[in-house]
Amino acid sequence: MEDLKEPKGKRAAQPRKKRKLISKDDEGISDIEDIFSDQETHKIRESLLEWYDHNQRDLPWRTKETNPLQAEDEDKEKRAYGVWVSEVMLQQTRVQTVIDYYNRWVLKWPTLQHLALASLEEVNEMWAGLGYYRRARFLLEGAKLITSKGDGFPNTVSSLRKVPGIGDYTAGAIASIAFKEVVPVVDGNVIRVLARLKAISANPKDSITVKNFWKLAAQLVDPCRPGDFNQSLMELGATVCTPSNPSCTQCPVLSHCRALSISNQDKSVLVTDYPTKVVKVKQRHEFSAVCVVEILGTEGLIEGDQSDGGFLLVKRPENGLLAGLWEFPTVNLGKAADLTTRRKEIDHFLKQVFRLDPQRTCSMVQREDIGEFVHIFTHIRLKVYVELLVMHLKGGMSELLSKNKKGATTWKYVDKQALSNLGLTSGVKKVYTMVEKFKLSKSSTDSAPAKRRKKFEETKSASIN
Repeated sequence: MEDLKEPKGKRAAQPRKKRKLISKDDEGISDIEDIFSDQETHKIRESLLEWYDHNQRDLPWRTKETNPLQAEDEDKEKRAYGVWVSEVMLQQTRVQTVIDYYNRWVLKWPTLQHLALASLEEVNEMWAGLGYYRRARFLLEGAKLITSKGDGFPNTVSSLRKVPGIGDYTAGAIASIAFKEVVPVVDGNVIRVLARLKAISANPKDSITVKNFWKLAAQLVDPCRPGDFNQSLMELGATVCTPSNPSCTQCPVLSHCRALSISNQDKSVLVTDYPTKVVKVKQRHEFSAVCVVEILGTEGLIEGDQSDGGFLLVKRPENGLLAGLWEFPTVNLGKAADLTTRRKEIDHFLKQVFRLDPQRTCSMVQREDIGEFVHIFTHIRLKVYVELLVMHLKGGMSELLSKNKKGATTWKYVDKQALSNLGLTSGVKKVYTMVEKFKLSKSSTDSAPAKRRKKFEETKSASIN
């Protein structure tokens, strides 16, 4: 067989080396050439803590210890409680909004023990307007669980994770800030800072990538001041390394930022290209009809006098969206519906839940189509149709209340004063505001002809005299 030789001056073609793919079981960090070096880790810790000491925002849940080594267990638990409440409130909510809510919360329930004695309704009232009401429920359930065990506030990540509603991030925040456990925290701000420091282009929502961010954060966390370091990372992301307009020249770790270095070398690459933008889940469209049912008392029998009316409220199911919260009678619609269809659905609901029948149990005083609005949830775009139904009960309130027995739907009757003091969701408040504006507008319109007639009579009388 003839011996095949290479032509002189040419190298044999070498097969291209395949890039190693990192499997789900691989302990390495994908999309990162190397982890932080020891020298880099030390400098980042030092720079961030020094920056944080001079630039941290003055927030009510940040309490400084005069001597951490002599901190009493009671002080640590009080701080842990404050961190827990603040971190839960800050999920999906801006800091400026949370400050007032936090101050009111700790004024009413200054300790875990005080919160454990509260009712879910009280907690929901205090939480009203913050949204994501499951957070409030988990806080209450967690407080009751911890106090019932009598072992004090859990002080490690592993023990905190056993409390319903406390995930990896919240557990890390409480353990490191209140109890000095050397553990990391990873939230959106931390992911953004780390992604830019290491120029990580992997999908930040991918579960494997998220695990790798936790590994990076764990490597950086300072062993002497874990809580302060974790807060410094979050503070940097919130105030300097922001999503769309980072202040790179003010960054204490800019010399370690690979994204900035790449951007300086290639102007087509921006620091804000990191982390990779993730396409948001498309919102689904839903529709509902809300009927504000106002029941008039004895004074309401006088035409135009509706000052002593009360309202019917229905409690939502204990599971799902806005679980356990109060709202006006509401029916879900499969699609956009005209007024006739909506009223048919509402009438069926009122008859089923309250035994209200215009032909037999009540007389209708007023029924008006008020309007509509769109309420946005994270993954839902809800179109809400609003109407007002004013009625007088033929059998009186006692007969209606006698029908309020435990069943599939829980409801109650509240007067105007009680309604204004309830912790209603922003959507329910919007409905009530629309109704009140409609009443005010109608009152002004109805009174205009009477005023004109009175003025005409006065003018006529004056001319005769």
